[in-house]
Amino acid sequence: MPFALETKCLHLAAGETENSTAPDVRETCTHYGAVSFPIYQTATYAHPGVGRSTGFDYSRLQNPTREQLEKVVCQLEGGSDALAMSSGMAAIALLMELFKPGDHLIADSDLYGGAIRLFDHVSAKNGLQFTRVNCATDDIESLIRPETKAVYIETPTNPMMNVTDIAAAAAIAHRHNLLLIVDNTFMSPYLQNPLALGADIVVHSGTKYLAGHNDTLAGFIVTNKRAVQEQLRFLIKTTGAGLSPFDSWLTLRGIKTLAVRMEKAQENAGKIARWLCTQKNVTRVIYPGLADHPGHAIMQRQARGFGAMLTFQTGNTEKALSILERVKLIQYAESLGGVESLITYPTTQTHADVPEEIRLKNGITPDTLRLSVGIENADDLISDLAQALN
Repeated sequence: MPFALETKCLHLAAGETENSTAPDVRETCTHYGAVSFPIYQTATYAHPGVGRSTGFDYSRLQNPTREQLEKVVCQLEGGSDALAMSSGMAAIALLMELFKPGDHLIADSDLYGGAIRLFDHVSAKNGLQFTRVNCATDDIESLIRPETKAVYIETPTNPMMNVTDIAAAAAIAHRHNLLLIVDNTFMSPYLQNPLALGADIVVHSGTKYLAGHNDTLAGFIVTNKRAVQEQLRFLIKTTGAGLSPFDSWLTLRGIKTLAVRMEKAQENAGKIARWLCTQKNVTRVIYPGLADHPGHAIMQRQARGFGAMLTFQTGNTEKALSILERVKLIQYAESLGGVESLITYPTTQTHADVPEEIRLKNGITPDTLRLSVGIENADDLISDLAQALN
């Protein structure tokens, strides 16, 4: 019987995934009836005999706790395999190992600053070529070359909340035998499933909504392509950036409340976005849940909600910096997706390493603030913003 997403956050349904790297954990480990999946804090595993294995040999390759987490994330995204990595950036870095020198990728221009830094300073050094484009509005197809291998997008983007039509991007990519890679961090698998819309690979910073409590780092790659799955399994074994057992357990625990957290945070975000639109010291509010957002209709079609991330601008730098100094309940910190509301200044935090001309072209002005809305009482959050704004 297929489970609803809320149930899948807590229970792994038999047969939901096709991860063939090891036998089902339930068949190889004894849990003594434990409701919370155990932490297998071990580096290596004893063999029952010569030529025999429990299904686990060495934790760099696989660990029962990490495998359980991978199966949960895999079923939430509807993939055939998922890999749990030490951070979101570790996941993106591993993805880049799918490509060879001379390969070309089309990447959204408005990406998380860490991804831009990786592409510009590591991937380019290794011979990869990138073309940046606004994938929400520009003609992706006209930029495809013979050496193009993939299209890499976030939707909504970080921090300007541009929305790309995933199904349309997938159709273009597949006409030219390209991979479509989608960073789904902002929406989480609870609200959006890119693989079901035609994407080939989904990446997450699991630090954010999946773990959900600002207490651990994690990253995920999910695919439904068998050939890609095999390549990634070879790469994670070889490069060694798999998630540790304890961090796997923390993320498993976080996912149990993903549905209720996303519902509450999203409800709060909509209320705050509408309130910000009424404030004289706010010149622009960017949230896909607002009817005037250019991607509003696309989000209605391809997602089950609008998420809990929003960006707003104050019209001048001094006011933006004043808000950062004055907020009390909302914390000034560089992350997102946790139960606590966080406000971030992209110019000096998430996008500090992005060249100024690119930041400005993307719309990241010195008066731009990004808000990750948590699960506090919405009226308390609005009161905090009101005193900081005015």
